[in-house]
Amino acid sequence: MVSTFDRPPRPIRQFTRVAILFSGGPAPAANAVISTAAVSFLRNGVEVVGCLNGYSRLMGYSPERPLVEGVDFLRIDHATLKRTRNRQGIMLGTARTNPGKRVRKPADLDDPEKAAPLHQIYVALRSIRADALISIGGDDTLKTANMLRLYQQRLPAGKPRIPVVHVPKTIDNDYNGIDFTFGYFTAVDTLAKEIQNLLYDAEATNGYFIAETMGRSAGWLAYGAAIAGEASLVIGMEDIYGELETTEVVKDGETGEQRQRRIMVMDKVVDRIVDLMVAREREGKNFGVVVLAEGLAELLPRSFLEGVGRDEFGHISIGRLNTAAMFEKLVTEAYERRTDKKRKVRGLQLGYEARCARPHAFDVVLGAQLGVGAYRALAEKGLDGVMISTVGQLKLNYVPFDELVDPETLTTVVRMIERGSDFQQLARFLETYQ
Repeated sequence: MVSTFDRPPRPIRQFTRVAILFSGGPAPAANAVISTAAVSFLRNGVEVVGCLNGYSRLMGYSPERPLVEGVDFLRIDHATLKRTRNRQGIMLGTARTNPGKRVRKPADLDDPEKAAPLHQIYVALRSIRADALISIGGDDTLKTANMLRLYQQRLPAGKPRIPVVHVPKTIDNDYNGIDFTFGYFTAVDTLAKEIQNLLYDAEATNGYFIAETMGRSAGWLAYGAAIAGEASLVIGMEDIYGELETTEVVKDGETGEQRQRRIMVMDKVVDRIVDLMVAREREGKNFGVVVLAEGLAELLPRSFLEGVGRDEFGHISIGRLNTAAMFEKLVTEAYERRTDKKRKVRGLQLGYEARCARPHAFDVVLGAQLGVGAYRALAEKGLDGVMISTVGQLKLNYVPFDELVDPETLTTVVRMIERGSDFQQLARFLETYQ
């Protein structure tokens, strides 16, 4: 009897053991991606191992110090995956180790010293008999996956290649090639509830909160949380243009060359917030919540950044900067100068509480589809160097790394909120008019 249900296509490419790796900041529904990718291979007789703590354990490999099961990597089986799709956290752990730190252009991949960490990742994966890699992470992890692919293209003929596919992960939702990343809507909902709580506090005390949310490069998370949380105003990087924008001259720390750096006009941005406060007072509202995207820190004038460190990927240590606290002071003073009145303003940072929140159904479904997509890309389509994506009704789409990474700088391009888009205008419609 022939079943009326369509069966999945049989794999065209056979693997013995596939490795899964998660790198960068946590995101809700990470385990949905890991578990569905793993079970897809297990059901087809392929062993699955999970690399623990991103690339950090692989970077610790040497012939004298081989990788140890249960310490450096985890053998994943059906028992491991029992009811994990909705589980919080990341079953493999994570880290921000950057094997491509010294690679700035394709020619660097031909330099044995600069490419040494990528070589170490390759031999470490070979040492645990992995013949394919599923990379899950943000844009920096995508860059690393692409570098590993390009490094392998330079290996001598006959050397085995490990195909690499990538699943995009970020609660910031700033990825090109996909409409929404898994975990985004869970993070939005979590932060929106925090903002709603702050609104009740602000109303009870006739004050304001300036809430700084995650979103290093684009304002998607800040906008989503502000809209869903009924914030009074949201300001993201996309809003810094026209009279709110200027430049300053800075010196490159490596080359010593001078260049123009885009920055905020602080007084104008502060005035925009005070404008809102005054407009709300005319409506009889002496309270509110203003949401700032943390990436605005990258646009602070140099005088605000003295002594601030950077991470392995060259990003400002935003968490230590506390932009919200800076604006608390500046807005309090500007409001008093303009109105001759005092108003309590409190700045605080939101974000970490959203990264491992219990995933919502949509993110679990999306994550599950992306995990299955990683299997289908490798086994059913025989692909290498693609990012797993979805379009429309979660139809799988496979985007080549070459379409996402600049071929000269090997960097990715961040997807910003389009200025004047319906999504941006939604936030503007819902805020208090001046």
